[in-house]
Amino acid sequence: MEIVLDKKDTTNASIKIKLNEADYQPKVTEKLKEYGKKAAIKGFRPGKVPPALLKKMFGKSILIEEINQLLSNSVTNYIKENELPIVGDPLPGRDDADRIDWDNQKEFEFSYEVGLIADFDYDLAALSVQKYEVEITDEQIEQTISNLQKRYGQYTHPEEAAEDDFVIGNLTADDGSFAKEGVYLSLNRVKPEYQPLFLGKKKGDTVTFDLQNTLEKPEYVGFLTGVAKDEAEKLSGSYTLTLTDVERMQPAELDAALFEKVLGPGAAADEADFRAKIRANMGEIYRKDADQMLLKQVRDQLVENTAIELPDAFLKRWLLTANKDVTPEQVEKEFDAFLKELKWDVIKNRVAKDAGIKVDHADVMSRTKDMIREQFGMSTFDDDDERFDTIADSFLKGEKGKNYMNVFNQVYADKVTAYILEQVHPETKKLTSEEFVALSRS
Repeated sequence: MEIVLDKKDTTNASIKIKLNEADYQPKVTEKLKEYGKKAAIKGFRPGKVPPALLKKMFGKSILIEEINQLLSNSVTNYIKENELPIVGDPLPGRDDADRIDWDNQKEFEFSYEVGLIADFDYDLAALSVQKYEVEITDEQIEQTISNLQKRYGQYTHPEEAAEDDFVIGNLTADDGSFAKEGVYLSLNRVKPEYQPLFLGKKKGDTVTFDLQNTLEKPEYVGFLTGVAKDEAEKLSGSYTLTLTDVERMQPAELDAALFEKVLGPGAAADEADFRAKIRANMGEIYRKDADQMLLKQVRDQLVENTAIELPDAFLKRWLLTANKDVTPEQVEKEFDAFLKELKWDVIKNRVAKDAGIKVDHADVMSRTKDMIREQFGMSTFDDDDERFDTIADSFLKGEKGKNYMNVFNQVYADKVTAYILEQVHPETKKLTSEEFVALSRS
């Protein structure tokens, strides 16, 4: 076998392969013998079919199958052994197969078109990025705890409706065009000037109001009536609600029971400890979000400022080949976005190579165990527990090995991005939570 790289320019090349009979014939002969042991052909006992007949019946298909497998392995190994910086997948020559005389030809020539990544430089230290520190106020802590008390509280049924209550009842349009039983209305959704209509009302009382004008937002009409947005917009006029019940949220007490529900058993010793843990948890959430914003800045600047020459024409052909349902028009429309994603992947892989970043089986197992703990609450298992190893290993073997590759890729991506963030020198800027949220949405 002869295999050579014909480089046309910095980003386009072809891998040319020449095969002679000695390269493929042993495998073809072996496969024919296997067929002979299993073939059930009328007039012959199993294993007694003449080799000449087997070759006539199956020889060409076996030859084509074996050569295709040999080509695939050879191209893959050549790329790996020579560390070719390819993008996409090799594209076989369009006319190679059409020129072949499979019945008589003994020597074959094939070519595969490949796209290459031209060498490039990057500079992580030169990036101009900002890292945000979010200031958490005492007011935020109080609001968060208040929300938690409501979340874990209990509903009561008072005699009269008050602010923040829910009124439940049967709603009818005064002109008879609409009627629905068991509707829920939060008084928080009623405009302040109309809330006195509902305050102090009891079971059996009625409230008549203008449907579109009384509620704070137009979408609340749909929530109240249970009809689609388009239909809710058509509802108007005077409606009457006949109360069947009043519900009030009784917030949970700020005690050990609440601490355990929110943080887990034994996580907070007292109220002061609980508040400190809530502050720490909020800080961790903002920190992760800030890291993501920092990474986005790094990514955008690297992609924008790093000159990477790529084989655009080859990539477009490859996208059409790899995605049968995609049209040339779709490729053109989405190509710029695809290039940005590709450049980011190329940069990450180059950084990983330069930094010697690797992922081993222990990394994959550790991440898998963390995922299982988080998803199923298996906190009682230690890393060295053999049962935990069995559970993690079983998961990784699932989906025909896809689970393993998914976790591997997650660990790899996390290692690379963590390394990149360690190399940049961001300017630290403090923001209020409102400023941070507004910035993250911009």
